Amino acid sequence: MAQASRLQQIRKIKRKKDGGTAPKMKKRGSRTKFEEYLEMEQKKKTAGVTAEEDLALERRLAKKLKVKEGKLSVCIGDGIDDILDGINSGVATEEEMEIPSMEEVLPKVEVSRSKKRRREVIPPPQISTSVEAPKVQVLASKKRKKVAPEIGTIARKKKVQENDDLKEASAMKMEDAEVVVEEVKYIPPHLREKMTNESEELVRIQRRVRGLLNRLSEANVESIASEISSLFQVYGRRSVTEIVTTEIIGACCGGPRGNDQYAAVFAAYVAGTAAMVGMDFGAKFLASLATAFEEQYEKADSLALRNLTLLFSHLFSFSLVSSELVYELLALLCKRFEELDVSTILILLQSCGMALRAADPASMKEFIISIQERTAELKSVLSKKTDGNSTIIGKRLQFMLDMICDIKNNKRRPKDELVVHSRLKKWLQKLGVDEVQLRAVTWAGLLDPDKKGQWWLPGAPGNGSGDIAENVRAEVAGVMDVGTAEAEKMLQLAASQRMNTDGRRAVFCIVMSSEDYIDAFEKILRLKLPGKQDREVVRVILECCLQEQLYNKYYSLLTAKLCHHDKNHKFSLQYCLWDHYKQLHTMELRRSTNLARLTASVISSFALSLSVLKAVDFSDARVMTSKVVLHFRVLIECLLMENSDEVVWAVFSRIAVPPELGVLRDSLALFIHQNLLKHPAENAKSDIKKVNLEKLSLLAKRCKLAKKALVNVSGELFK
Repeated sequence: MAQASRLQQIRKIKRKKDGGTAPKMKKRGSRTKFEEYLEMEQKKKTAGVTAEEDLALERRLAKKLKVKEGKLSVCIGDGIDDILDGINSGVATEEEMEIPSMEEVLPKVEVSRSKKRRREVIPPPQISTSVEAPKVQVLASKKRKKVAPEIGTIARKKKVQENDDLKEASAMKMEDAEVVVEEVKYIPPHLREKMTNESEELVRIQRRVRGLLNRLSEANVESIASEISSLFQVYGRRSVTEIVTTEIIGACCGGPRGNDQYAAVFAAYVAGTAAMVGMDFGAKFLASLATAFEEQYEKADSLALRNLTLLFSHLFSFSLVSSELVYELLALLCKRFEELDVSTILILLQSCGMALRAADPASMKEFIISIQERTAELKSVLSKKTDGNSTIIGKRLQFMLDMICDIKNNKRRPKDELVVHSRLKKWLQKLGVDEVQLRAVTWAGLLDPDKKGQWWLPGAPGNGSGDIAENVRAEVAGVMDVGTAEAEKMLQLAASQRMNTDGRRAVFCIVMSSEDYIDAFEKILRLKLPGKQDREVVRVILECCLQEQLYNKYYSLLTAKLCHHDKNHKFSLQYCLWDHYKQLHTMELRRSTNLARLTASVISSFALSLSVLKAVDFSDARVMTSKVVLHFRVLIECLLMENSDEVVWAVFSRIAVPPELGVLRDSLALFIHQNLLKHPAENAKSDIKKVNLEKLSLLAKRCKLAKKALVNVSGELFK
């Protein structure tokens, strides 16, 4: 601002010398660029301006003034560049500068007039600054020609050097900016806000889940599982699954040594959430657990392996994991047979050894044999190293061998379960954890990085079920004891009978090619069906029986034999019968009769109870159509007429005691009275042909015996 005031004073003095003849200059509507620059410099002194803002402002002004290498490209007629030429603003301050007199500074004014415009030509004054002293000195007219050019040249060189430094600094900044732009991917603004919102939402969910899991105990596992399962409905299933899995696996890998109760509570939570949310949660959690197990095994972290093994064993105890998967892991550890493997096997056997033996005794026998072989190999290797001297194996390995021996001989008692474990099992049974059990997964499938789709379901590619199916198909010919050509024909026949799985086709071939029911029973036991495919055995046998033109007792004998051998076949038969009872009103007469006679034969052999009829509402007229009534008449007549009095008494007395079967007892008594005793002659004419009076009297006698047995609450034997 001080320099601007000096310029105004110079112009006033010039006008006085001209005698006022010079025309008055019109007031400009806006300030010059130089005045703006001086004003900004003044503001810079009063208010702090950052270096970046200063540099940006300098570039913007240089662009507007068209400055190149510190000089204006176009000469401005007011002579400001020549006035400022040679002034070193960094050396002298405003207070230290000496202002020369107006007479020495002002030059002569040349005035050129024209008709249209008038110009003023003011030769630029030369103000030199001494380099040695900080003060500005005005040189005499004689010395001005020699000193001023040298000082001006030095000042220009300094300006050029400063401009070069600024250019280098700006170029370096631009290079750094380019590097950053190359490394960071550009994200549009509308996506930036979305990503920020999603990250904040995930952090909020993670904090909430972590807080709930930190408070997890046997007392509140049900409420916390319900609360976290509600998050799956509000937020994405994938995000919540990853957060829960990461928190639990991270606690096992990085946490302290966990005890049995700690692992049981977390395993119960995982099983309960899988039952409430779906099978996919349990499968993804198990895949993460298997991956973490292998990673910690490579790191040789025994503490993390112990925690993960405890969690895995309790997942089996709570029926989320099948015994086949546990045996597969045991076989893998047996092949390695390092120190970590021995400790892991020991933890598994301590936690669920007896349960594994009860679930699959044959697999336990194979595992024990493989452990004994590996131990013998280890002893032989140690004996070679010690030149035949006595070898001493580790205490941990010896303890594991003792435990395996106890499990083999059934001497080891199962660990006394805490009350919390039994309570958790009841809670999980109510949720139906058996329905979400992972039966088709394998350990290799869990570690497969290329899993696609619903890989945890049976028959999905990549879960190992295809290999098992091929093994089942390969075993069919050997189990049937026939040639490959005949086995191929039987497989084609099975496919024509809508046996759409390898397991069903294998059972069909065995049932249809056996000599008798004993031969079929032994072959079915030799057939190794994976998972829960043994449930298909009863269904296939029942379907074969219904397809027969005439009833064949071979199927009832085989079914009763299987039910006596394994209670799982008994439950499968019960559910299968209930499914067929829903279709009685549309079922063919031949199939209905065969089904009734097979059911009566199985009940009379005491492989199945008469309580299977509790699913039928005999008092509902809408249900009891003519076909349904005919089916149950055939069933009860077969029970009464094809067995002795002792069998009839025992069969009907089995449902006389339980109070929950009171409705069934009353319904059966009413059905027998209305359909078998009320009009026996009419029944004989319409349904039972060529029946003599002796059989009618025997039927009436057995009906009275059955009604009397239904009220045998005391459980008296037949006299």
